[in-house]
This record gives sequence, structure tokens and C-alpha cells, in this order.
Amino acid sequence: MITMMKPRFVMRRSKWAWLLALFVFCLALLLGIAISCNTMGRLPKGDDEHMLAASPNYKNGRFFNRLAAREVSGFKAMKEWMKGADHTEPNTEVSTVQRRRADFDVFPQSGLRITWLGHSSSLVEIDGTRLLLDPIWSKRSSPVSWSGPKRFYGAPLPLNELPAIDAVLISHDHYDHLDKKTVQALAIRRVRFVVPLGVDARLKGFGVDSASIDVLDWWQRTKINNIYVTATPARHFSGRSLADRDKTLWAGYACTGDTHRVYYTGDTGMFPGFAEVGDRLGPFDATLVEIGAYHQLWADLHLGPEQAVQAVNNAKGGLLIPVHWATFKLAMHSWVEPAERLMIAATDAGVPYVLPWPGEFVEPASPPPVTRWWPSLPWQTAQQHPIVSSGMKQKTIR
Repeated sequence: MITMMKPRFVMRRSKWAWLLALFVFCLALLLGIAISCNTMGRLPKGDDEHMLAASPNYKNGRFFNRLAAREVSGFKAMKEWMKGADHTEPNTEVSTVQRRRADFDVFPQSGLRITWLGHSSSLVEIDGTRLLLDPIWSKRSSPVSWSGPKRFYGAPLPLNELPAIDAVLISHDHYDHLDKKTVQALAIRRVRFVVPLGVDARLKGFGVDSASIDVLDWWQRTKINNIYVTATPARHFSGRSLADRDKTLWAGYACTGDTHRVYYTGDTGMFPGFAEVGDRLGPFDATLVEIGAYHQLWADLHLGPEQAVQAVNNAKGGLLIPVHWATFKLAMHSWVEPAERLMIAATDAGVPYVLPWPGEFVEPASPPPVTRWWPSLPWQTAQQHPIVSSGMKQKTIR
């Protein structure tokens, strides 16, 4: 009997087909569990949809970027994840500055203090008002508690030690920015929430009272005590499942008072809007800008360190405070790489910056010195792994 041998290329294709099928099955399973657990929250409907339709950023049932972002191939992204990478998460304990409620009993004399709590979660104390940005206290950034990206370290400020908050600002509905358990814990305090269009439906699905939610389109603003909070454009996307992409809006925020101004970019790729934010609402004392979770495949959706520096410069952003890094494994770069590349890019551009420990106080009037609190690990330079958004004129990066 003659046994026919399959060509090797067929075997490889078969292997990838099985892996793809397994990947789709796992996503479908996670989606089903998420729906059953209501971790997605509701989607806009009825009167909410009429409000969305009035937005100039909404068309054919979805929101869109003013500068279109390249579509990310799910298959190519899966292949990159399957390859794996080194040093994408810590293998030793990460030190943090532990905080308690008493640390916030007195507002800073300078009038502005920012405390990075990990990922994009930050506490901004500005001119006597406290604003909490994109809070996530859960152990995982995921629709389920037993799987998904896990925190590198516990939040440096326990949720039950959080001081009184005047408002919570949510930039978009991805799981690493809109966390159901955290939102529900904060809603018990009856705080105000400020969200982009459509994200209010998510919150109402979590049980948040609609009366406590301010909903904004790009360039719209609301007032929290003496602080104007303006939703600013961003180049990103939204969604909490495979079926609801771009059904809600994404945004950054400019927080402007009589004395101080702070800009938070939210998740974004590079786009011309940073200069417009600076012209209309700046200059700023400080900018919280995302620097991590980047890759060439989705360079239109995340800045990367070099473009983060350029964005802050364009926005007249003042002191650069990096966020969206060193908390969850959301890309294949070394977890220390964003900081290493940021130091080079900011120094070259002459942009002032800090790299605070999680939980460290930052007063832009007298910023702390930059200290390497992360370990020395291999990482790729901007030349080895350039992150360049499409549709933009780029400066030379070394």
C-alpha cells in the first residue's frame, strides 16, 4: 500500500487554519460569557440613537475618525501574538508608592497635582477639584475575571481609600478604560460621570443613574465645580465585542480652570487634531499621554513613545506625563520599552517629561526627578520597530 504524504505547505496551512478556528471559538466563548455576565453594558437605542445621529462624527450607524485609520487584520494580529515575545511582563515584583485617603486630605499648594495609578487611571487634583480618569481597579482587563490581561501590580491606592471625587472621566468603552466593577463601586458614591456619546448606555447598563452622567461629543464641554471639561477628538475606535465596533464615541479631555489646564489624550493614534486642541484650549500645564500598547499593525490607533512626544509638542502640552503602559500586557513589546524610548525622544525634542512610579505625586510646578524604577531589560529602538501613523508628516526619529 502506498501512503500519500501531504506537502509541507499544506500542513502549515492546516495548522494555521486550526489555530484560527480555535481563536475564533475562544472569542465566541468569551463573547457569550460577557453577554451573560452583562460586562459589556447596553448599546445606545431609541432616543439615544437619535442623539448620536445628530453628531457630525456619526454616519451609517457608526462613529468614524476624521483622519481614517487603517483597518487592522485580525489574522495578522493573531499571528503576531502566536509568535510571542520576550519581557512583555515583569518576572519580579514591581514597586509602587502606596497611597491612602489621608494622603489627599489637603489639596496641593501649587493648585495642581496628578497621581498616576497604573495604566491610564489617574487622579487629577486641579484648582480644588478632583477628577478621576479611566479608572480600573480590577485584576484583569477583560470581560471575564478568570482570563485576559492581568495587572502587573495592585493599584497603589486601594479603591476603598479613594478620596472624595467630583467626577469620573471615561475616554471610551474598551475594557482597559471602562471597567464594570470599578464603575459600579464608584456609582455607589453618587459621583458624576463624563463620557463620550453612546458610552452613557454602557453605564446605564451597569446600573448607573442617567441623571449622574454627562454625555459629550467632540468639542462639547461640561462644568465640574470650577473646571470646564471638554471632550477632544482622538483617532481610535470603540467596542466591547466582535459585533459592536464604533457604536460609541472615543475622546480625550481638556480640563481647564481659572489657573491650571490639563490635557488627557485618551487612546489615540497620531492625527492633526493635537495642534487644534492646543490652539483652542491650551497651553497646558501637563498632558497625560498614552505611550504603550503599540505595534506597527495598529500604528494608526496608538501613538507609541516618539509620536507621543510629538503630540504633546503639537498640543502645547507642557509637562509630559506618560500613561497606558507598565500595567497590562496589551502588545508584544518589552514592558519597559515605552519608557526607554520616551526618554530618548523627549530629550531630543526638548519636551519636559516625568516617569513617575505608580502612586507617585507629580506637581507640574515642581516635578520629581526621573528615576529608573523599572528593571534593565532588552528592548527595541524606534529604528528597529518604528511606529508611524498613516496620513501624517513625520519628523525624523532616532
